[in-house]
Amino acid sequence: MTGQHLLDPKRKPSREGVLRAMAKVAEILPPTPLLPLEVDGRTLWCKAEMLQPIGSFKIRGAWHRLSDLTAEECAKGVVGVSSGNHAQGVAWAARRLGVSATIVMPENAPKAKIEATKALGADVVLYQRPGEDRDAIAAALVAKTGATLVHAFANPWVIEGQGTLGLEAEAQLKARGIAGPLHIIACCGGGGMSAGLGLACPDAALSIVEPEGWDDVIRSLAAGKIVSVIDESHPTPCDSIQTPRTFPINFDALQGRVSSSATVTPSDISAAMRLVYDRLCLVVEPGGAAALAAVLAGKIELQGAAVVTLSGGNVDWDVYRQMIGAAA
Repeated sequence: MTGQHLLDPKRKPSREGVLRAMAKVAEILPPTPLLPLEVDGRTLWCKAEMLQPIGSFKIRGAWHRLSDLTAEECAKGVVGVSSGNHAQGVAWAARRLGVSATIVMPENAPKAKIEATKALGADVVLYQRPGEDRDAIAAALVAKTGATLVHAFANPWVIEGQGTLGLEAEAQLKARGIAGPLHIIACCGGGGMSAGLGLACPDAALSIVEPEGWDDVIRSLAAGKIVSVIDESHPTPCDSIQTPRTFPINFDALQGRVSSSATVTPSDISAAMRLVYDRLCLVVEPGGAAALAAVLAGKIELQGAAVVTLSGGNVDWDVYRQMIGAAA
């Protein structure tokens, strides 16, 4: 693969790209823990991504993308779209690289995520959700400034970077003498992480989990074409995986790759958040608990060595207290 191709934003993500991203991520970040959790006589392996510097796996894809910017692109800055976790990943990488960053975020994103993004030095442009199109707002900013768009999931670098989570987990299991078969159960919003995991671990079974009412990826795969969520005003505590539709780059990578899927309810999510608190002594946000929630609710049939993504821990205290209290 030529250097010119690697810098082409229209290229397709690849396993070669995931391996390249892994080398880059390993230079700056230690692996997150892979923690055993006993549930109904089976061991689940929980990838604790809330322990990343920004509290989410999103740092992986953001670093892979921004560290590949040309000098000209660095000078013009970047624009991101995010409900908060990708926002912090882009802001973190931009600050480390000395690049200006503007993030388009919903007004109803958790305050903790908005404030953390600002604290990392990014400019935040708020929009109304539902009601306004964040991608249109970001496109206008890019057209005005010449900045590089770093989409939260519809980007080959981002997809490849998120896939490094799977490579890490696979290596950690092998170090424990567990070679597979591997079953990865992933929280899914727009499909960035799940597409990356599918590329990273081609021999693993892949299951995706979305919130009730926000199952556009699951419905798209069933329909054989991209479809949007039915009601963008449907309430969900899972802000981090609340995406109205997937994109072709994600859809193409996931077609024929997903072995099973499930949707989870707020009560399913509460139970998973409470279990993580009680048994792992960790804080996981609602969207980051979706994969575990589906397993606990019996909605995903486990195959082989099961790796569950705990993909983030950025949550407002009042929401967290309410969610874990509901499962008490």
